Amino acid sequence: MSDTAEQQSAAPVGGRELRADCTRCFGICCVAPAFSASADFALDKPAGQPCPNLRADSRCGIHRDLRQRGFPGCTVFDCFGAGQQVAQVTFGGRDWRADPSTARRMFDTFAVMRPLHELLWYLTEALALTPPGRLRDDLTRALEETGRLADGTPEELLALDVDAHRGRVNALLSQAGERARAGRAGADRRGAVLIGADLRRADLAGANLRGACLIGADLRGVDLGAADLTGADLRGADLRGADLSRCLFLHQSQLDAARGDHRTVLPAALRHPAHWSLTVTPARPRTGRRRG
Repeated sequence: MSDTAEQQSAAPVGGRELRADCTRCFGICCVAPAFSASADFALDKPAGQPCPNLRADSRCGIHRDLRQRGFPGCTVFDCFGAGQQVAQVTFGGRDWRADPSTARRMFDTFAVMRPLHELLWYLTEALALTPPGRLRDDLTRALEETGRLADGTPEELLALDVDAHRGRVNALLSQAGERARAGRAGADRRGAVLIGADLRRADLAGANLRGACLIGADLRGVDLGAADLTGADLRGADLRGADLSRCLFLHQSQLDAARGDHRTVLPAALRHPAHWSLTVTPARPRTGRRRG
């Protein structure tokens, strides 16, 4: 769950909730997926087994201290509202604890619902960027179709080839990104592996960074205006002083996974994560003898 998912109500987007509302879920994301002990999670947990920090009321027992207790991966996870959709709509409010026979189907359904809700979020963003015309009509139809799929029964959802549907929708989203960057298109770094790279002098304005791996990358002071950040992995990326105000398809969970400060400029709809430093980091004093 994201840093403030338990405190915020879900945000209706286009009539549908596309932000996690943990108060209306049954802790599905704390049970359904497996995770391994790593920098993101402090322990191993098999799929379908509740996290030991999950309380009986479906809330996290260490929510305020997740980062300090070794669970930063939980703080950057956003189901895009799939959790409450599965819990309250698909399964009509039946808790997997009270009705264990539904647990496996509920967890399997969640694995389909989350990518559908993620696609709904991206399609909504793409429509806001795309002027009237054929592409906008195609995006509208894709949004409607994805919504109909998300409203299906558990049997319909489990029979869905979600990867094939995602592939068709991603082709439209890519077109929308290209059109939004028209006249401002920069470097094509789709899928680039830039782990720990020093990009402070890189020209990334208008860059295509779809699916780029930017784990731990140094992006301090970089202008990312009109850059397409669809699915870019920003875990540990240093965004202090960077300008992301006009970038495309940036989601809050990507920021939650990164580092930044009060100088990082964000789109109006996004917020500075609570764990970001709000003070200016002092410059390091130079060492060594001055020449000349």
